[in-house]
Amino acid sequence: MGADHGPRHRRDGRPAAARKDPSAIAATRPAGPAAAEQPSSGPRRNEAARLAVLNATDDLLVERGFEGLTIEGIAARAGVAKQTIYRWWKSKVDILYDNLVLDAGEALAWPEPAGGAGYTATELRGYLHRFAAFLAEAPAGRVLQALVGHAQLDARTAELLHDGFLRELRARDTERVRACLAQLDPRAAVTDEEAAALLDALLAPLYYRALLARGPADPAELDRQLDQALRARTA
Repeated sequence: MGADHGPRHRRDGRPAAARKDPSAIAATRPAGPAAAEQPSSGPRRNEAARLAVLNATDDLLVERGFEGLTIEGIAARAGVAKQTIYRWWKSKVDILYDNLVLDAGEALAWPEPAGGAGYTATELRGYLHRFAAFLAEAPAGRVLQALVGHAQLDARTAELLHDGFLRELRARDTERVRACLAQLDPRAAVTDEEAAALLDALLAPLYYRALLARGPADPAELDRQLDQALRARTA
């Protein structure tokens, strides 16, 4: 790959070190078992350098893929020493994980329902479309794909990804889906297991399209699948 630093790797057109919000960095550490695996216990004095590393990693993953991503390459692109990187992260997997949690926190957020009315099928529909776009288009979606693939071969990556990011994401989304189903039929008792099963059924095709079919999901098909699933719940 060449040293093309062009716009397709820039999410907002700003220099790499300016793209991420320093105030959000502290929120990238998961609770629970995965937290013990996180290596970033070293100094945090030069936050600009840390942001440069995170953004350089995003760019190089898009350009070179997971196998072509190296600490040496990240250091060169970010303009920092390798020792600086290793003070904060154990490996490129840890840098990618920080990027994923930070960026997905914004891209996959559920907006608060208007007027405190609770989550409805409208919010669920919007979330599915955002998730599909995240996997197909966002740099963080490429990060998630890379980590999912590497997790099949590396136990530590699997533990970090599943015990941290994916477990917390699924728990939050299950609660939101359960609220949506309760809105559809307030008389019906909706269990977490039912909500999780519906969530899995809706998200599985998105992962399939991104990881195996290597193409974006059809928005019309997303709507059709959701409508079919919701009709089955209220039939």
